Amino acid sequence: MSVTPEKIAFLKSFGKRIEALRTEKNLSLRQLSQNCDIDYSDISKIEKGLRNIQMSTVLELAKGLDISTKELFDFDIDK
Repeated sequence: MSVTPEKIAFLKSFGKRIEALRTEKNLSLRQLSQNCDIDYSDISKIEKGLRNIQMSTVLELAKGLDISTKELFDFDIDK
């Protein structure tokens, strides 16, 4: 799968959404990591748009943030 500018923009926008939700809930990277089955360094990479994640990771992030998976995707893509 090739990495296009559109895909990079999506990953960065998704990462910003995760970071915004985490800070809104006053969670550190480590606290979010403890709430779900994801290493804190991986969460950091996701927030920076450096990690293309699996659907199971989306579920873990939603669990860790105590929100629905749908809420994770409530963002506009930065262009």
